[in-house]
Amino acid sequence: MEKKLRFGPSGNEQIFYDEGYKHSVEAPAWLKSKGLSAYEFSFGRGFTVKEDTATKIGEAARENDILVSAHAPYYINLANPDEEMIQKSFNYITRGLELLDCFGGTDYVVHVGSCGKLERSVAIDLVKKNLKRAIDICREKNLLKPGMRICPEAMGKPQQIGTYQEIIDICTLDECLVPTFDFGHINALTGGTLKTYDDYKKVFDLAIEKLGNRAKNCHIHFSKIEYGEKGEIRHLNYDDEIYGPDFEPLARVIKDMGLTPTIICESQSHQTTDSLIMKGIYDSLL
Repeated sequence: MEKKLRFGPSGNEQIFYDEGYKHSVEAPAWLKSKGLSAYEFSFGRGFTVKEDTATKIGEAARENDILVSAHAPYYINLANPDEEMIQKSFNYITRGLELLDCFGGTDYVVHVGSCGKLERSVAIDLVKKNLKRAIDICREKNLLKPGMRICPEAMGKPQQIGTYQEIIDICTLDECLVPTFDFGHINALTGGTLKTYDDYKKVFDLAIEKLGNRAKNCHIHFSKIEYGEKGEIRHLNYDDEIYGPDFEPLARVIKDMGLTPTIICESQSHQTTDSLIMKGIYDSLL
């Protein structure tokens, strides 16, 4: 599929079902009718879709120019010192790529891990070591098809590995790695610091310096998120006026820098509605 700026939701909002639709196979045509062009399928709590169904979703996506991405299970922790648990994480990565291929998608979003009882530097070193191992396994199994990317995600809690600087650094390990900048997470982790054009631009300046065009074509998650002293608490909808962040400054950075990310909305319950709001903000810019 053409690499271009795309907007879409993670999963199906209630209005999808309210309008009479019943199955995710119908989602690509429905999203196209709304003016959207991306769709993320979450395996966060496990692999709930069969290969034949994923293939049907992929066929519908191609017919409607919808780029499908997938989110890996939340259980992955590449900083776990237990080799048995690392092997399970590898399996979550390989299985997800198999299903992503059925979708005809490119981006596989991964939470790389958390520190647990380890020093942060030790945990990060383990993540890098084990992510390299995972990539080698994926290549041996021919699971990283042309255009496929593994997309480590910026996280919203201090114990999780995933400041945006850490994610950029991790992505320097291999050309198949592309950041998922979750700006709701970044904002929550830093106590609400994403406010201005420059606050967003500095993320991309660093990413482009370290990663080049991969950063220009990154994956983005966006939603407003409630946060506290320990970071992220819960996802909100775009109509929240307390926590942020706002999309308009990010939209200006994307337009001015000529970026072509896939932007997935993860609002609590209005992910399609809010995708359209964000697309409208971007389209309104001069």
